[in-house]
Amino acid sequence: MRAFPLMSLLLAGAALAAAPIPPAAAQDAPAARQQTLTAQATRLGAVDVTATPRADGGVTINGRLDGNQFALAFPKGWSGDGLLYAHGYSTPGTPVAVSPDPVDKGPGTGALGEAYRQGYAVGHSAYAKAGLGVEAGTKATARLRDLLAQMGGKRIYAMGDSMGGGIVVTLLERYPTAFAGGFARCGVVASWQDILGRLIDMRLAYAVLTRGTPYALPGNADVRRDAVSPLPPAGTPDAAAQAYVFGQIAKVGMPPLALWTAAQKDPNGREARIVRAVTEIGGFDYDAASLAYPLVTAALGAEDMAATAGGWFHGNVGKTYRASSLSAEENAALNRDIQRVTAAPRALAYLREWRTATGRIGAPLVTIHNRIDSLVPYAQEAMLAAAVAKAGRTAKLTQFTVPATRALLPIGGIEGYTHCGFDKTQTLAAWNALRGWVEQGRKPDATLR
Repeated sequence: MRAFPLMSLLLAGAALAAAPIPPAAAQDAPAARQQTLTAQATRLGAVDVTATPRADGGVTINGRLDGNQFALAFPKGWSGDGLLYAHGYSTPGTPVAVSPDPVDKGPGTGALGEAYRQGYAVGHSAYAKAGLGVEAGTKATARLRDLLAQMGGKRIYAMGDSMGGGIVVTLLERYPTAFAGGFARCGVVASWQDILGRLIDMRLAYAVLTRGTPYALPGNADVRRDAVSPLPPAGTPDAAAQAYVFGQIAKVGMPPLALWTAAQKDPNGREARIVRAVTEIGGFDYDAASLAYPLVTAALGAEDMAATAGGWFHGNVGKTYRASSLSAEENAALNRDIQRVTAAPRALAYLREWRTATGRIGAPLVTIHNRIDSLVPYAQEAMLAAAVAKAGRTAKLTQFTVPATRALLPIGGIEGYTHCGFDKTQTLAAWNALRGWVEQGRKPDATLR
């Protein structure tokens, strides 16, 4: 069921709201424009609304919609175009907030700032929860889209990274006429059941292969439970909560990175074969980040994922695991000793709704993905292309593939493949390709220039 009947809201809002801001509104006195924006957003259901003038003559408004913090920046001379950003996965316990300035301190490798300079209103919304938030993020972004449309927005785009990329696809499928186009970077664009299954399988295999070694994950070994809780004590201030969550990430991430370090000393040794086995089972490359990031996500997010889905979401009863780096005897022992779990039908149904892509996108969609990504495999892009083709919507999809990049991990001082490893040039080229497609009606080829 759709959370927001967008077209109905637009019609109702047209009767209730003040007249949309005309293009000439940018010529009004700044103080008057701030008052107009504040009053209009308030009439449309926003609370705690404040308006701040920008040095370039624009205005930023901040407030809350349905309890979620949001920020919108309107450029001087705004003509009605808009770009809204959906953020990615955050570890449970992470403070739920977005930057109050989506232009100069916004996400998306400069895309929001560039769009603002092109005359777009830009913004983003916090979600109702951290952790697995496709549903929460879709609802929050759709609500913000309604607000922007009722304030005069005409041609509004959605952009997102990682989980946010999946939210973009969800928005284009669930609300086919609400957005002019979508831009998804490094996204879980096809199937959350697939990606979560990969991560859980890696944690299951890692637990067996490192049992009794210094590399075992700390805490609870039941894959359905968090290894250690990422949730700060109640009442912890946001700054301290962020530090607490990072400390728990480090606690879980250091054993896999220690295993990786040991593996580099002997490429044919036991440690290297374990790393190869675990990453192969997940469908990732042999790499430090491709080992640590999925394991940390599964070990700190299992309980939130299950609670969000309404039950345990991955089953492996009867599944045979095999890794090419292990001997026949070792593979047999892995399958004998691995924890067996059963998925709840309700949870699988939830992941199909939030979200397995149908391919029925209603507006042009541009995606960009590194050929190798340490958290969201490129396989998501292939699955999306297949779903879109099956739905007969290939004419609405352009997929850009860029080389893998590497960087130091936040902990351990070890280099690995990045997740969402794009530079500003690549990002803006893809964004401008989408703009040109929508505005001129010519689908771009799948080459970034």
